[in-house]
Amino acid sequence: MSSYFVKASKFVLPGCVVSEGYLEVIDGLFGEIVSELPEGADVLDYSGCWVAPGYVDTHIHGFAGHDVMDCDVDGLNEASVELAKHGTTSWVATTLTQPADQIKAACATVREAVEARADDFMGANIDGIYLEGPFFTEKHKGAQNPDNMCDPDVDLFCDWQEAAHGLICKSALAPERDGSTQYCATLHEMGVVVALGHSDATYEQGMAAVAAGATAFVHTYNGMSGLNHRNPGLVGCAMTTSATYAEIICDGMHVLPGAIQALVRARGWEHVVLVSDCLRCGGMPAGDYFLGDFPIRLTGGLARLKLADGTLGSIAGSVLTLDQAVRNVVDWNIVTAEQGIRMASEVAAKSAGIDDICGMMLPGRSADFNVLDADLMVVDTFIGGMHVQK
Repeated sequence: MSSYFVKASKFVLPGCVVSEGYLEVIDGLFGEIVSELPEGADVLDYSGCWVAPGYVDTHIHGFAGHDVMDCDVDGLNEASVELAKHGTTSWVATTLTQPADQIKAACATVREAVEARADDFMGANIDGIYLEGPFFTEKHKGAQNPDNMCDPDVDLFCDWQEAAHGLICKSALAPERDGSTQYCATLHEMGVVVALGHSDATYEQGMAAVAAGATAFVHTYNGMSGLNHRNPGLVGCAMTTSATYAEIICDGMHVLPGAIQALVRARGWEHVVLVSDCLRCGGMPAGDYFLGDFPIRLTGGLARLKLADGTLGSIAGSVLTLDQAVRNVVDWNIVTAEQGIRMASEVAAKSAGIDDICGMMLPGRSADFNVLDADLMVVDTFIGGMHVQK
């Protein structure tokens, strides 16, 4: 049995931060934190650093030139390797509003990518699939193709879930579409999270979906009816529902810091999830790319739709990584370092219903963790107790 101990100044455990000590890793799994070392112990010394759960990205389309909708097993695993170098140890592969057969193929490919990994594979775990669409409405379509939008359909979902071998953990919809409340209720019974977004819903329509079982909001503020004193909209719903989670993209461009702070103060950091909504151009140079059917251009750290006349349209997505998102919300004095770390790990995993397998450092779980310096830069990452080479 192989084991080693990790020495650090702070350990982010569920419910508390432990100062000083040694975290044991046994055969790739977390052990206990001890104050004294056994004789002859192998020690990794990270004095002055944080040891925290690996980041969990629950809304991400791709990275390093690869996209979930490419239906490319090797591409998904290459993206996973590159994500791990930024401290993301788990991700939920996110689809687009494409034709039903393409979504089905993408779900099957994600499952194949997970099954294709050897025991020594060193990349971020794919711990679920997120269906971002196709049950949206055109007014807040963003970079989703309205030609492929339709009403929520449980039979269609079941077909995709069969192809995914049960990997789908989250499905998004616009709650004003016909059949939304039934869809929310049915998926809730199945144990699948329903998220609300890309929607012009009224506050009342959003609340009805939450009452039926929806528990999350898609990149809050972006692509949804805004907060108005006479129509609170879906943003108002995200701010006032107590048992839901609100995604937020913290690159400083999708949502400005003041609006992020308003959401965190309304909901509490425990219910705000840091997501990247990263596209294939994440980790890539500026230039032209594709998102589904649409050409996009990455410039100035932001991806926008490229229109027929060559001008740039609405925001298509980000090139953010969660390690930067954590640093941002802390640097903007919105949350503490501990809270920011949890928003990108523990809270994220809970929001997607995958906290039984990732997001927390608990004895017996896979030792997926980050070592962070005082500025929350990722010093080292470990997946299954193995060091990720950068």
